[in-house]
Amino acid sequence: MYEPQFTITNKILKNIGIIEASKEVIENSPLVPAWEAKFREDALVRTVHHGTHIEGNDLSKTEAEQVLAGHTIVGRERDIQEVLNYRNVLKFIEEFQGKTISEEGIKHLHALIAHRVLADDQVGEFRKTQVVVKNAETGEITFRPPPAVEVPFLVADFVDWVNAMGSEDIHPTIKAGIVHYELVRIHPFMDGNGRVARAVATLILFSEGYDIKRFFSLEEYYDREPLHYYEALQSVGKENGNLTSWLAYFTEGLAIELTRIKEKVKALSTDLKIKKSLGGQQLALTERQIKIVEFMQEQGFLQNKAFFELFPMVSEDTVLRELKDLLKKGIVKKEGSTKGAKYVLCT
Repeated sequence: MYEPQFTITNKILKNIGIIEASKEVIENSPLVPAWEAKFREDALVRTVHHGTHIEGNDLSKTEAEQVLAGHTIVGRERDIQEVLNYRNVLKFIEEFQGKTISEEGIKHLHALIAHRVLADDQVGEFRKTQVVVKNAETGEITFRPPPAVEVPFLVADFVDWVNAMGSEDIHPTIKAGIVHYELVRIHPFMDGNGRVARAVATLILFSEGYDIKRFFSLEEYYDREPLHYYEALQSVGKENGNLTSWLAYFTEGLAIELTRIKEKVKALSTDLKIKKSLGGQQLALTERQIKIVEFMQEQGFLQNKAFFELFPMVSEDTVLRELKDLLKKGIVKKEGSTKGAKYVLCT
């Protein structure tokens, strides 16, 4: 059976400690449904955009968001299809929990990723030929995956290991990192292997209790500095198959992303007093109110002259009604009484 080689270093332990602490805060902080929906929607958009952008998709984050919302945009048909496909991948992952990882499941994920992007005989099918990975700028071969004839056996062995390792045997974040790398190494398909590897790693996290309310996106971490991502993957080959450096990189990414979300969740839970002690009743905020609060968090205050910047298609009277409700709920306070008055968050 497949046996990954790695060492649990102090850096990896520190990252896992940060992940566990952040997970605890995020999962136990009181947030109203509107906020939770917004966090999930944001994570979905970031995952889809960055998960396809790192593979050469030219759509901006705003364009990807418009595609996901069902709007028509001007763009390459392949780029638009890739965004739609990755949304379907995430839907599959969300519904997968409690099931067993299988060769067919991995092929199905690839079929979702490659739908109307690759030739029909390549969709959801293991590659039949040898492929190489080249540096896009220099043309230099940076990675030569195993021969095609070995792919079915390598995947079968890998799947056996995945299903044999429970959370009592290996921490889910370590397991997800190993899964991510090994699928990149095997390179079972002609194209789309990176997306398959990242999707299965996310599936592992979700299946083993680390969905963390579906608030996070690792893809943004990879896409922010893709050179570091590929160097981390290549470090395994340079270290004779040892995964330690890669796992340090992988766990650090999740630690950074969850820390960022934790701080935002804490700010909403504490500073805005989203859950009051009045019988434990939560405050319900509208989408506009959420946007107003986020603006105040970033800018420190909101004035009438910024209403149009925040809501280009909404009247000033409508924005003022939203602010009046926030004042009534004790979330916002008004400083001054003229047109130059400022609205700030209550502390």
